[in-house]
Amino acid sequence: MKILILGSGGREHALAWKVNQSNLCDKLFVAPGNAGTAEIATNLSLALNDKSGVSDAVLHLGIDLLVIGPEDPLVNGMVDFLKNEPKLKDLLIVGPSAAGALLEGSKHFAKQFMLKYGIPTAASEIFTKADLAAGKQFLSSLTPPYVLKADGLAGGKGVIITKDLNEAEKSLDRLLSGQFGTASENVLIEEFLDGIELSLFVLTDGNTYMILPEAKDYKRIGEGDTGPNTGGMGAISPASFADVNFMKKVEDKIVAPTIEGIKSEGFDYHGFVFFGLIKVGDEPMVIEYNVRMGDPETQVVMPRIKSDIVPLLVATAQGKLSEVSVTFEKNAVATVVLVSAGYPGPCESEERIIIASRENKNIISFHAGTIQKKDGLYTNGGRVLAITGLGNHLLEALSNSYGGVGSVKWEGMNYREDIGFDLIKSI
Repeated sequence: MKILILGSGGREHALAWKVNQSNLCDKLFVAPGNAGTAEIATNLSLALNDKSGVSDAVLHLGIDLLVIGPEDPLVNGMVDFLKNEPKLKDLLIVGPSAAGALLEGSKHFAKQFMLKYGIPTAASEIFTKADLAAGKQFLSSLTPPYVLKADGLAGGKGVIITKDLNEAEKSLDRLLSGQFGTASENVLIEEFLDGIELSLFVLTDGNTYMILPEAKDYKRIGEGDTGPNTGGMGAISPASFADVNFMKKVEDKIVAPTIEGIKSEGFDYHGFVFFGLIKVGDEPMVIEYNVRMGDPETQVVMPRIKSDIVPLLVATAQGKLSEVSVTFEKNAVATVVLVSAGYPGPCESEERIIIASRENKNIISFHAGTIQKKDGLYTNGGRVLAITGLGNHLLEALSNSYGGVGSVKWEGMNYREDIGFDLIKSI
């Protein structure tokens, strides 16, 4: 098969790394890709939302399977556009239509969906700039901490949590005044849930589903989960606190009703569902949906899938997921994200990356914001590399991951030194 992965981050490099291992993959393309994907695939110079460009590339290259990595093209109707092209009627696509992608594209829509199908989540209200006074009044009625979320896509940075009411009111002002452009024209204010977070990933063909390994990611920029939210500073899998009994509750109370809701709504949904969960006491609740794999969680989930992933993706696109099975590695995986100076705000770019030579099959470097120039590898964005370590247990995986981090440097490189260690202490 000829396979095209759309995207340019660490998630897409990890997907490409896994797909490239399949005997079913004859030729692999990534658009636009990065310096890491260029080592295992052919990068194509395509913009993520260039519908016509993607369509032309699929036709010209004879692509059999398209896997859409990021949320933007999904929310913007890439799947709908391609499926309405008569010349592409045989193209297999992993990714939901725009209607299904609203589960991520609008937090308010997702909340209404959860309420409709009885899926446990935090109570919330939505506000616009015209409702600013009402929004502040609602904040004052809540018990801190206060949670504010941009309704639309904000690259994982549109969530603000603060214990200070004055700061919450200022944050509401900033959000509704365009802090994240159109993404924060509407702001969701919700009750704070106290617990430990979990990322769960499911493949669905819109009718049945397959649960993939869970992960715990670390969103805040600073040690001890301090500072502003980022797109993700690291992740581990498995999560020791997600035992069999808890995961049974997750499936029964959240996963199965969500897939049934997708089916009942008639969404054309063939792809991933990301469940952002929180364990409150011993009960699971949904923080958010994503309609694609997470980043950097993909970098720890893909190495835990033992099966060939291509048959899973094909079955998902064909609506035949019930006809395939999956097996998982009994290992632990950890990843630490290396970021540019200034991230998650305006950050430095085009810094020369120096990677010391190493031979360790238990360390994988997944690229995100990188570019290869004639004289070497350079940074090309906020999140640059995700150094992933494999091990028989979490401590070994973390040791390998941080060992790999020690072999990388560039001017202004930043990373968290505490990824995963909160779970080591709790064991």
